[in-house]
Amino acid sequence: MDTLQLNQSIQVLQDHKNEWACLPIPEKLALLDKIRQRLAEKSQVWVEASVRGKQMKPHSPEEGEEWTGGPWTLAVGINGYADTLRALAAGQILKPKKIHTRPDGQVAVQVFPNTIFDKLLMNGISAEVWMQPGVTETDLGENMAAFYRKECPEGKVALVLGAGNVAGIPPRDVLYRLFGLGEVVILKMSPINDYLGPIFEDIFAPLIQSGYLRFAYGGADVGAYLVHHAGVEEIHMTGSVHTYQTILFGNGPKGAERKLQNRPFLNKPFTGELGGVSPNIIVPGKWSKADIRYQAENVVTMKLQNAGHNCVATQVLILSETWNQRDEFLEAVRTQMRAMPPRKSYYPGAAENQKEAVAAHPEAELLGGEIPRTLITGLDPDAGNESCFQKEFFCPVLAQTSLPGKDIADFLRNAVQFCNDKLYGTLGATILIHPKTMKQLGPDFEAALTDLHYGSIGVNIWSAAAFMLVQSTWGAFPGHTTDDIQSGFGFVGNSFLFEKPERTVIRGSFYPFPRTWLHGDPSFLPKPPWFITNKTAHTTTKGVARITLDPRYRHLPGILLSALRG
Repeated sequence: MDTLQLNQSIQVLQDHKNEWACLPIPEKLALLDKIRQRLAEKSQVWVEASVRGKQMKPHSPEEGEEWTGGPWTLAVGINGYADTLRALAAGQILKPKKIHTRPDGQVAVQVFPNTIFDKLLMNGISAEVWMQPGVTETDLGENMAAFYRKECPEGKVALVLGAGNVAGIPPRDVLYRLFGLGEVVILKMSPINDYLGPIFEDIFAPLIQSGYLRFAYGGADVGAYLVHHAGVEEIHMTGSVHTYQTILFGNGPKGAERKLQNRPFLNKPFTGELGGVSPNIIVPGKWSKADIRYQAENVVTMKLQNAGHNCVATQVLILSETWNQRDEFLEAVRTQMRAMPPRKSYYPGAAENQKEAVAAHPEAELLGGEIPRTLITGLDPDAGNESCFQKEFFCPVLAQTSLPGKDIADFLRNAVQFCNDKLYGTLGATILIHPKTMKQLGPDFEAALTDLHYGSIGVNIWSAAAFMLVQSTWGAFPGHTTDDIQSGFGFVGNSFLFEKPERTVIRGSFYPFPRTWLHGDPSFLPKPPWFITNKTAHTTTKGVARITLDPRYRHLPGILLSALRG
C-alpha cells in the first residue's frame, strides 16, 4: 500500500474515533452480533486458506490447529466481549462468579468455566486471573472496565501489528483494542499470512463500513511509516523482541546507541507480546507407563504444534536430577518426537535457527522432519552463555536440563528460581505434576505458583490454553521496561476488562478421560483436541467452533463422539 492509501485510512479512523468511543453499547453489541454471523459463514474458507498457506495436508488432524487458533478462539473472543458489554448495558460490571483472596493477600478470580457449554466442552479445565498486589475483593469492581466508566471519552487511533504465525491473533488483538479499550484500529497484516486479510475484511465488514477499522498490507517499510504517523496514537504488536526494539530505538549503530542509553525515539504508548523461552517443569513423582506416555505426548505437542512456530512453545524441559523415571520419560519424549510425521516449515528463519542450535550443540539428536526435530539433553543449568536459555528459537528445538533438590519441594523451588533467573522472557510456563504429588506438597505448590513470574502458568495443561480462552489475560508478567523488554508489556484477551491483572493460572487434569474416573478425578475431557497426536482433532475442533458460534445442544453428540475417538 502506498502512503496515500495509508493516509486516507488513518484519516477515516481519525474522523470516526470519537464517534466510536461514544457509540452506545447496544449499537456495539449489534456490530459484534453481525461479526459473529459473518464469522460463522466464513470459518471454513478461513481454515482452508490457512491450510494452503502453511502447506498442511487438507482434512487431516493437523487441520485442527487452524480451527483452534482461528475461528474457535475468535468466536470465544466475540462471546466474551459480548457478555461484558451486555452487563455494562444493564448498568453493571460483569464480575466473575468465584473471587477469593490467597494466603499472601493476592486476589484471584475464576474466569473459566462460565457456561454450561464451557463445562461440557472443556470439562476439567479452569482458569483464574490473579490481580496485581494492592487490588482487594472490595475494590475489584473499581479496577475493571475503566473505559466504560467514563462519559463519552475521547477516542484514539491504535495500530495493531499482526502476528504471522497463529491466525487468530490479529483479529483477537483488534477486538480487544476496539471493545476493551474503545479505540479504532488499523490492522497491519504480517506478510507471512496476509493472504488472510481479505477474509478478515469480509468478517469485519460492519466495522470497516462504519469507519472504525482499516487494514494495511506490506513489509517493514509500511510498518515503519505507520508507527511514526502522527495520526496513530497507540501501538500494539505481536512478534519478536528484535522487531520491537527496532521500532522503539531504530536500526543501525544509532539505534544500538539509543538502546544502550535507553532513549527511545518513538514516543507513543507501545505494548507488545514478544514471546520468550518457555519452560516446562516436570515435578518428580511416581508415574505409571500410561502417565509417561500421555505426558510425553503433551510435551511434544507443546513443542511441535504449528510446526514449532508458537511464541509459547516449550523450549526448556526441566527435570529432577534424582527422579528415578527421568531417563524413561526422556526416552518417551524422544520416541514421540521421532514418530511424528513431517511438517512443512512456513516461518522465515526457522531453518537457520535450528542450525544455530545444532552448531552450538553437536551432541544434539536429530529426530526427522523437514527442519529436523531436535532434542538437546543434559544442558548445564549454571551455564552463563547457554543460547537455549536466552534465545527463542521458534523452530522444533527442545532442550533439557536437570536440577538438584533434597526433596520434591526443594526441587520445585530450585526450578522456579531457575526459570525466573536464567530463562529469557516471562510469557508462559507449564508445570506437569501428578495429583498425589501436588497433594503431598500442599501449600508449597501454591507458593511455587506465586513465586513463578510468568504471565500465564499452565498446571497439567499447556499455558497456551490461556490465549484460547479470551476470559484469561495474555501477555508478559508485569514489570518489564524498555531497556529490558523480555516478553513485552501490556496484555490482550481479558474479556472481563480487568485493569490490573498480573497473571493467568490455568489448570487441567493430569489424566485423559476415562482414566480420570479411574483415579477419582470427575472430569471427562478426553485427549485434548490440540494434542498433535489426536486423530480426530480436525472434526472435533470444527464442531467446537460451530457450537461456540451457535450454542445449541443438537451439535453436542457429534462433537463428543469425535472427541472420544481422538
